[in-house]
Amino acid sequence: MLYIWLILGFVCLIYGGNALVEGSVKLARKMGVSPLLIGLTLVGFGTSTPELVTSLLAVFKNSEGIAVGNVVGSNIANILLVLGVAAVISPVQVDLKAFKRDGSFLVLSTIGLIVAVLLGRIGFGMGAVLVGLLIGYVVYSYLSDRKEQQKSSGSEPPTGRLWLALLQTIGGIALTLLGAKLLVDSAIELAKAWGISESVIGLTIVAVGTSLPELITSIMSAIHKQNDVAFGNVVGSNIYNALFILGLTALFMPVVVPEKMSLDVWIMAAATLALIGVALLKKQFSRPIGILFLLGYAGYVWGLLV
Repeated sequence: MLYIWLILGFVCLIYGGNALVEGSVKLARKMGVSPLLIGLTLVGFGTSTPELVTSLLAVFKNSEGIAVGNVVGSNIANILLVLGVAAVISPVQVDLKAFKRDGSFLVLSTIGLIVAVLLGRIGFGMGAVLVGLLIGYVVYSYLSDRKEQQKSSGSEPPTGRLWLALLQTIGGIALTLLGAKLLVDSAIELAKAWGISESVIGLTIVAVGTSLPELITSIMSAIHKQNDVAFGNVVGSNIYNALFILGLTALFMPVVVPEKMSLDVWIMAAATLALIGVALLKKQFSRPIGILFLLGYAGYVWGLLV
């Protein structure tokens, strides 16, 4: 029965990811904004739902290490694993003008996360600041992107059947999340049956599992040559993880950061710098760069296991 759930999880992920990419592109056209913005906002937020639920549950169970580790680990996986896989499938082009705006917020959110981890405690005040920064970012991004799109097109965007595109996008997110849950739950049970330790399961299956929606969405985006969605999904998810997930979690209960998390946060910073450097200097994540990112992630996981 576990194998059936495993296969069903893969099917949901594939169909959900496909619907999410198609719906998000249609939604961008109907709203008169770029697919990059939809990837940064709706897709980025939707695919970050597993990280949000995981962090909130961890705090309520007094497992703050899992809450913070989930955010830091997911940001590392999004850059090195998710973007790496997408680049290997199809080189990811970067809209440099848009990235200068979004990259600035990525740097800001990363610095905020590093400061929070180094301080060792994230209280209500800092949580409110992080959530406020995200709200400001989303509003500013929408207004500036919509203005830019209307300027380039010279006309008002079409509005017909907007609800259908929105429904397809939300349905794709829901199906992707369901597929990720089925896949992770069944994989954990199978791993236990095969005698694999819980620590290895947590560092591998669970860690990658919360990034599965981003991974599948980026793979489908690369296949459909919608690189704006793939890149925006990664950047948007990392911003949401640092500002919204950690910020919202701190609003419910102060988050105490374990000291051993300090090394991982610098690895996350290095991965973020690599993303920014490639985006600004190369303006493209080529297949060789994608392979380097994947090797970097493999090295990171290996370092956790040994």
